[in-house]
Amino acid sequence: MHFSLIDRIEELEQGQRIVATKSLSMAEEYLQDHFPNFPVMPGVLMLEALTQASAWLIRVSDQFRHSLVVLKEAKNVKYGKFVQPGQTIRITSTIIDQTDALTTLKAEGTINGQTNVRAQLTMIRYNLGDDQPSRKLTDQKVIIELRNKLSLLWTPPETVSEDSQ
Repeated sequence: MHFSLIDRIEELEQGQRIVATKSLSMAEEYLQDHFPNFPVMPGVLMLEALTQASAWLIRVSDQFRHSLVVLKEAKNVKYGKFVQPGQTIRITSTIIDQTDALTTLKAEGTINGQTNVRAQLTMIRYNLGDDQPSRKLTDQKVIIELRNKLSLLWTPPETVSEDSQ
């Protein structure tokens, strides 16, 4: 993942749900072409934002056991209103089913409570070293990078210890 469509993770309940945000600004390079006189976030990038938020939920829920979490299938994708510069899309993704390698999620992007995009996503997770043992070191490096990136996107709530009560 060379670009991030997630600016901040607001809530994260391991194994259940994530809430993340993306604020769209005129600085987004693709807005110069999409469309010059009516800049809006392309639908495929709205779907990518849902996918990226969902991947963070899976990574944290699995304690980063896999270096790759990618979209396998998107079903029932529905688009609502355009996302324009100055708006912040709030992405919610909830796990509805999970197996050893696949996770199915219900994801939605809203602005001010109105749905702009929603989909059912199936994500697959794996390590490069699963099929090519020589790539295990690459998996480790990717996971370290992802953990570092997560620390920029999300600050876990502080746990309340019995001593502090």
